[in-house]
Amino acid sequence: MPTLTWTGKNKVINHHQAVPLRVLEHQYGFTAENGRQTPETHSGNMIIHGDNLEGLKALLPKYEGKIKCIYIDPPYNTGNEKWVYNDNVNDPKFKKWLGQVVGKDSEDLNRHDKWLCMMYPRLRLLHKLLADDGVIFISIDDNEINNLIYIVNDIFNEKNRLGILIWDLGTGTTAGHFTRAHEYIVTYAKDKAILNNFSNILEGEKIIHGALKKPSKANPFSKIEFPAGIEYEGINAVFEGQIGGSEKINIISEKMVFENGKLKYPVILEAGWGMRNQILSWLAGKETYDSKGQRVTKFFFNKNGILWYEKEKDIINPQTILRKFGSTKNGSTLLLEIMNEKVFDFPKPIELLSFLLKLVTDKNSIILDSFAGSGTTTHAVLNLNKQDGGNRKFILIEMEDYAENITAERVKRVINGYGTDKNFVDGLGGSFDYYELGKPLFVGENQEFLNEEVELSKIREYVFYSETKASIDSEISSYNPSDDNRYYLGQYNGTAYYFIYERDQTTTLNYNILPIIKDKAEQYIIYADNCLLSDDFMKKYNITFKKIPRDITRL
Repeated sequence: MPTLTWTGKNKVINHHQAVPLRVLEHQYGFTAENGRQTPETHSGNMIIHGDNLEGLKALLPKYEGKIKCIYIDPPYNTGNEKWVYNDNVNDPKFKKWLGQVVGKDSEDLNRHDKWLCMMYPRLRLLHKLLADDGVIFISIDDNEINNLIYIVNDIFNEKNRLGILIWDLGTGTTAGHFTRAHEYIVTYAKDKAILNNFSNILEGEKIIHGALKKPSKANPFSKIEFPAGIEYEGINAVFEGQIGGSEKINIISEKMVFENGKLKYPVILEAGWGMRNQILSWLAGKETYDSKGQRVTKFFFNKNGILWYEKEKDIINPQTILRKFGSTKNGSTLLLEIMNEKVFDFPKPIELLSFLLKLVTDKNSIILDSFAGSGTTTHAVLNLNKQDGGNRKFILIEMEDYAENITAERVKRVINGYGTDKNFVDGLGGSFDYYELGKPLFVGENQEFLNEEVELSKIREYVFYSETKASIDSEISSYNPSDDNRYYLGQYNGTAYYFIYERDQTTTLNYNILPIIKDKAEQYIIYADNCLLSDDFMKKYNITFKKIPRDITRL
């Protein structure tokens, strides 16, 4: 498979492993009932302010392999936009990061090299967070579409590509010799082989077709009898045909007598018939299918008096060209209505995000957007939950300073409602928690030490998750020095976990400390600074010792 090479690539391929694992510091919660509040809502909905590279790493302990849908709208790298990674913007944070990661080569990077260096480690972390049956959608335009496909092929594997969608903007801007009227949405699965077909949002959709045709030499008159007792819809028009005998009359609604919604007397129509065999089968009460094997569900007269039939398709896959899903103009208009002022350029429309979410999510899916912008993704999630009673969760990450006063503020207004008294839009309900990126969990040149400034409950949560991939019980996550069971982390799949750790002293797993083990389990994993138990004793009682901090897993 062809690969892409750029200046700095060898320095960023595995950079995601060196990104510090920072804890998330809760700032406030927000609910439709209480507004802003100090305690966490524990809703599972999150807005994180901070560099999305570190924000994504911070999500790994709890969300690795659990995100069903990822949508990102990264910078398009046009050369003119105002973002910190652009070569025309000498942002100190990014220059420092490039210097640390890429080294002296960073001075020679063009804007495409910089964009690739920025995107690659983020995509590596997004791949880790995506569920096995998950899908990632990436909006992009011509500036980086080719480069993006190469690096996504490298990370997600080309065999998992679902398609390159073309989003028809409905309008366009002059770009060289053409008017650019589209963007792309690069779409990949984590594992295409186990992914359900995208027909789920259209499955069973009713397709309506006309059935009554004018007679022709190639299609002579045929008599079709509509027997008494059959239900019909929309008999409000004039037909020419026969009733009973040979007398030719106009069939109007008064002539076709109904009783309890059913035809009281038989009716015969003469017409060239496009589906004569199918309607005869249907009138006989048999399962009826068209020439393509699609089931016919009923025949009926429409409001214009034309006899039509209705059929279902079992599989209707969406097209790769997305038309009538709004434009950035629609997104801007909606955002202006919500915020009462222009606060963001070219936001995506809610129609587009809603369509993508319907393709891949169920009512309990987790959706992640790590280039959150104005928060359209969350608006679409809340709107979809309102429509189908779902409980989808959203996670947004936004690095810019507007994360609070635009991204989070939009979500608050969508939850509570917005607009004037005359044009008020009811709130969608919901809640979320707002976080800042906190201190790194590990420190040192090679992250060899635990950061003693980090809250101990966060360390305990991390250790338990690193072992089990499960969340620790909130009641035992905090450390109580007076609790004789204070070192206990919990039990998972028959294994009990203990973390014997004190900031101001060295801890030792010895015979004197064994009384702390109060829970019966099939085996025990015990962390401490040192261990004086014999190998035979630990083998006899199924005890595994792990040294702090050496044996704590680094994600």
